[in-house]
Amino acid sequence: MHISTEMMSKETYHKLCLTEESIPVFSQDWWLDAVCGAANWNVLLIEENNRTLAAWPRYMPRPHLVTMPSYTQTMGIWFAPPAADAKYTSVLERRQALCKQFISRSSTRSFLQNFPYTFTDWLPFYWNGYRQTTRYTYLLQDLKDADRLRNNMSQNLRRNIRKAQEQYHVSVRQGVSVEDFLQVQKLTFDRQGKKNTQSADALRRLIDVCRERGQGELWGGYDDDGHLHAVAFVAWQKSSAYYVAGGGDPEFRHSGAHSLVLREAIRFVSDRSDVFNFDGSMVPGIERFFREFGAIQTPYFTLSKGKPSLIDRALIRFKRFNDAKHP
Repeated sequence: MHISTEMMSKETYHKLCLTEESIPVFSQDWWLDAVCGAANWNVLLIEENNRTLAAWPRYMPRPHLVTMPSYTQTMGIWFAPPAADAKYTSVLERRQALCKQFISRSSTRSFLQNFPYTFTDWLPFYWNGYRQTTRYTYLLQDLKDADRLRNNMSQNLRRNIRKAQEQYHVSVRQGVSVEDFLQVQKLTFDRQGKKNTQSADALRRLIDVCRERGQGELWGGYDDDGHLHAVAFVAWQKSSAYYVAGGGDPEFRHSGAHSLVLREAIRFVSDRSDVFNFDGSMVPGIERFFREFGAIQTPYFTLSKGKPSLIDRALIRFKRFNDAKHP
């Protein structure tokens, strides 16, 4: 087994993304080009007999600094799917060995990356001095079972959906303009008294490329007077769909439109994906909202080591703030 050099890795990884459906959308090359910039991410590959055994894409906005890009829930290590008859103990041993090989070549001053919920064994990182924080996402399984999805919704969520339809006459449409989406998203942050620290430029690029590829769309809830109550950006691949971003106009905060918009987006992607991933949140109100859809709480890991320097933090914060100022 050997780890490819950076230049060879990226060329090989581009080819791998064309054929390997099991690579999560957040780690696809086209997604990383949009959210990181093509020059700001790289990938380590482990290969054997011209076959890629594992890949580790990393966003590096500064030399020796690995972190998470905007609008990207997880990255982490992708492992080639094992043989159907492979024993669990053999798969675990092999993956630990691959992680150890990656770690031995990962010389960074500061590292922080969210790993997908399918990555359950971080012991090789623990043995090498990394720290772990558990975070949570929420998953809806078996999207084609409409009756089960409806029955698992909370009574409160159902009331909000009926209120949006019957009291506010909200209808849901695809194809919301990027400008309208960003405006409603900004109103959400303004109501919370917070600044959106994620890059608006990255979001624009991401929406454009998802639409070009037929792997993402913007939904909006409009009333009879044309007011846009709530918006949602959902991306998808066969294995999963993802709630990437959204928001609501504070003037219509209690209309129930956000619930209706997400329900319709979930219905749409049920013919395209097996799972709906709400991308999680550690914020109490948002966590409760996702849970009310009947979604299952699912842990995933944030792994970290070292700390970015004051200069690194300032430069990254300035870039993201500057992007966010010009939606």
